Amino acid sequence: MLLGAVTYNILKDWDLEKIITTLEATGFQGVELRTEHAHKVEPSIGPAERERVKQRFARSKVRLVSYGTTCEFHAVDAAVRRKQIDTAKSFIDLAHDTGAWGIKVRPNGLPKEVSVDTTIGNIGAALTEIGEYGAGRGVEIYLEVHGRETQEPPIAAKILRAANHTNVGACWNSNPTDLVKGSIGPSYDLLRPFIKHVHINELAGPYPYRELFKLLRESHYDRYTLCEAQESKEPERFLRWYAALWNELNRP
Repeated sequence: MLLGAVTYNILKDWDLEKIITTLEATGFQGVELRTEHAHKVEPSIGPAERERVKQRFARSKVRLVSYGTTCEFHAVDAAVRRKQIDTAKSFIDLAHDTGAWGIKVRPNGLPKEVSVDTTIGNIGAALTEIGEYGAGRGVEIYLEVHGRETQEPPIAAKILRAANHTNVGACWNSNPTDLVKGSIGPSYDLLRPFIKHVHINELAGPYPYRELFKLLRESHYDRYTLCEAQESKEPERFLRWYAALWNELNRP
């Protein structure tokens, strides 16, 4: 496993150069660039800027792992879902052009106007479409286990089964709702076949990270676990501490 960071929230006010140099200096190996943050790496940038981003990461020790989009596909209105799908495709193009592995998308709840199965089908169909589009561009899709009801692992697993595409995987999100009688084991087993991406948060909190890291190692997970922590008044000091604690928790 490798350690990375999401630019939400601790890195949100930094430009790309500061993000890269600080992560290099503090022992982080990858990054997920969240949309609408100060680095301004968005689908709106042109070919020259895309190439500049790609080459800057190529010269660094930090891997551009993914883009953290807010694309979500649970809306009842098909036109709203279509707009979200098109936005996701624009991020897939950006990922392709800048050398990122994938994009993160999310569900964000279950509308009351339709049945749960209808919403799961709608999200699954959208994921299948962007999964196929991403496959043609060499870009993976990571469904974040997110949202009031949709963060429940059984619901997330149903969505991923509905998508039924090898290019679509789960972004494990380290939610309190993962725990079943104090263990994440049952939830992890549900999502194990789909996990391609992992978000972690406050390592000193109550979440059982040593258990998570053990399960990931046993699954031969060799990708990134990405820090999605709250802001700090001393961000560089915090990142060094975080990397040290990550190494400790990840000891076999």
